Amino acid sequence: MAGDAGKTIVMLDAHTVLIRRLRLVSDIEAEDEAVLSSLPVTMREVAAGTDIVSEGETVRQCCILVEGFTYRYRHTFEGKRQIIAFHVPGDIPDLHSLHINRMDHSFAATTRCRIGFVSHEAVWAACMERPRIAAALWLETLIDGSIFREWIVGLGRLSGASRTAHLLCELAMRLRAVGLAPDNVYRLPLTQNELADALGLTVVTVNRVLRDFRVDGLIDRDRSRLMIKDWPALARVGEFDPKYLHLRVPVDMRADLRAPGG
Repeated sequence: MAGDAGKTIVMLDAHTVLIRRLRLVSDIEAEDEAVLSSLPVTMREVAAGTDIVSEGETVRQCCILVEGFTYRYRHTFEGKRQIIAFHVPGDIPDLHSLHINRMDHSFAATTRCRIGFVSHEAVWAACMERPRIAAALWLETLIDGSIFREWIVGLGRLSGASRTAHLLCELAMRLRAVGLAPDNVYRLPLTQNELADALGLTVVTVNRVLRDFRVDGLIDRDRSRLMIKDWPALARVGEFDPKYLHLRVPVDMRADLRAPGG
């Protein structure tokens, strides 16, 4: 991954990002980490705009997002797309496929991604060997459901501006939790079409809302780089309360938490 001049970019592997993610939400032990570190992972690079798994496909492996940005989506009969989730490094977007292996939605790369693939058989073996791993992965699926519920409330009851602010806050906190949003600056590689399809808004409305946020001094956006300039104000607009993310350690959105080396 290319970085700015003078910066050292650490390429993390699938095992490291998975363990880092599970530590955020669960109390796993050294023995659990050892088993997770031994999972047989096949790495693959996926081009932007590519379906990683398509609706109707039978899945026999789980994906660990190591680098990049992905989303889940469905189409209506008329071909209109609804984005139903975004995923950041460390997430296992298709963990539910352990039990429901025929996909009822699609899962795509927004940017070029590095993804680790682990067979269901290997994941099941780890769960049987270490019950804490099974509990941690179960908790991951429950948190996924919690995020879905939060999105449903937003789509049904919040204004366009509040929905947009809420999403920007959510992504900032999730990325900061894994060391990818120092100083509340993060990469948001989403087009206004993708934002509109996630927020249930028109592209015109998304453009206006983002412009208003910039004018009001809440954010600054330069292509895919987004800076939250006034976190308390943006969180108020979005009615953002992070408890639904169920992070074990609260993420301080005011302090500088620079990306760790591993």
